[in-house]
Amino acid sequence: MPSTHAPTGLRLLFALSLFLLTGSMTELSAQAFDWVPKDEEIKKYRQSWNPFSEGPLLIQSVDIHPAGQLSVRPFFFSQISEKSYGNQLSLPTDRKDGPVHTYSISPLVTVTYGLTNHLELGAATSLISFWSKDTASANAGRGGPWTTDTGMGDFSLVLKYRPIVQDPESARPSVTLYQQIVLPTSRWTGTERPPGGFAPLGRLPATRFGELGFTEGLTFRKNSNPFRISGGIYYTYSAPGSDAGQTTYVGDTINTRLIFEHFLDDKRGLAYNIELVTVHTTTWRADGHGINRGARSGSTVVGIEPAIQFKFTDSLVGAVGVLFTIAGQNAADAIYPNFSIQWYWNKTGKVQMR
Repeated sequence: MPSTHAPTGLRLLFALSLFLLTGSMTELSAQAFDWVPKDEEIKKYRQSWNPFSEGPLLIQSVDIHPAGQLSVRPFFFSQISEKSYGNQLSLPTDRKDGPVHTYSISPLVTVTYGLTNHLELGAATSLISFWSKDTASANAGRGGPWTTDTGMGDFSLVLKYRPIVQDPESARPSVTLYQQIVLPTSRWTGTERPPGGFAPLGRLPATRFGELGFTEGLTFRKNSNPFRISGGIYYTYSAPGSDAGQTTYVGDTINTRLIFEHFLDDKRGLAYNIELVTVHTTTWRADGHGINRGARSGSTVVGIEPAIQFKFTDSLVGAVGVLFTIAGQNAADAIYPNFSIQWYWNKTGKVQMR
């Protein structure tokens, strides 16, 4: 039977989300000198150096759309995984042949819209196709049939609030609060879980595939011609699941991102990126339940992605990169080729960089 504590955990996470999304904003709005950027500050930032471009591939933009601006971003993400890491955090020189070889493609489409100059609403939906082979069975001479499935991925709703906008004349960066709810539409539509149950390393935020998830994040960005530096930390709680009539509990997830962009040609939006990402599964849960599924002793994976971004038109930009795993513990070793394009629309007719 499901644990009677599960609803309490859900109520706690819902209360936390509601506090950040409504209560805290109301309270902080009353203290406008700290938590609501003035129109003059936003205008000053909008007129500063900030080339129109795709930006990082592996983090949602820290700065938000101006009111009334919209973007649509198709993001193609793929995974090639044939190795794995053991119980100790180690480098690729210590990786082993994985018990499962997995290959997947996972296109994602994100739509974001500036509700005000302080708030941005986003929604994302995805598909997943994967092919997996049990190599242990094949090596033991018992054959190794492929497991494959194609179906709908999970659906996300995102709300971002930027209480601090960067000042081009000082070291102050933009700071944005990030809230996300992941609906397990993959499970609702019968899509099989990929081996391991995890979304790929580079997808943000990485959550356990097929489970209701709540994410709170804090991000920053600073422009300094010809560089942009951004980053963030995200904490994700997965609601209790169910397997064969038993309530399942997996560890919470912490994602981090640090991105360095160097512009080579402002007018063409041409730049290269170095993007550092980590995903860590904790040995605890926000609701206090013990973990009975997944990596009970926790897991860590670290990756780095070189990427290049470019501008097609005054409303269309793109980027392409390859994410490499550089360290891991209780996790798959993989590479992740990926690319995105992003189309902007502004009701004034002139697109502004976020």
